[in-house]
Amino acid sequence: MTTKKAPSRLTQERLEMADDLRRIGIMDEATHHQITVRHLGRDRLPTATPISGEEIRSVREQAHLSQAALARHLNLTTGYISQLERGTKQAKGPALALLNVIKRKGIEALL
Repeated sequence: MTTKKAPSRLTQERLEMADDLRRIGIMDEATHHQITVRHLGRDRLPTATPISGEEIRSVREQAHLSQAALARHLNLTTGYISQLERGTKQAKGPALALLNVIKRKGIEALL
């Protein structure tokens, strides 16, 4: 089993500079993400938090969307949204990430 070593001092300085450039608006989010993934590795980046069926229903209702409308925004099927809300399936991957964005920032973040 291999273990990841801590980032070098130079890498830490680069990441700090990238954070500062992102914070003041010189660097866009996509470029910042590429830099942090490359230097920190995917396993060190934050992951989307699991979201319950009740939370999905609440998010959908706050956005005044039907299951079909939410499914269309997320490029999913209505049946899948229904399964998520009932708790028979758990959102994963891009669907989970988008649901977390909607939960934090509202449906307007996707429009």
